[in-house]
Amino acid sequence: MTALDMTGARTSEAADVITGARERIDALDDRIIGLIQERMAVSAVVQEARITSGGRRVNLSREMEILDHYRTALGKPGTALAMTLLELCRGRI
Repeated sequence: MTALDMTGARTSEAADVITGARERIDALDDRIIGLIQERMAVSAVVQEARITSGGRRVNLSREMEILDHYRTALGKPGTALAMTLLELCRGRI
């Protein structure tokens, strides 16, 4: 398979641009995954401290702040992204 076939581009110049951009996207995705894993670990520390002190596992007012933050920054899809992050970090409630 050629670069043109793999990228869907019509010219080799466009294929080169797409290939380079996809490499950058892959690198960004790896960083994002690493950050999510780090966020999950930090969230576990917060939950453990809250539960150990007699509190609840989830702080809904804090979650609403996070949802609002993502919605403000990214629009409606940001809310869905934040919900996914919250679910990854605390599990389903």
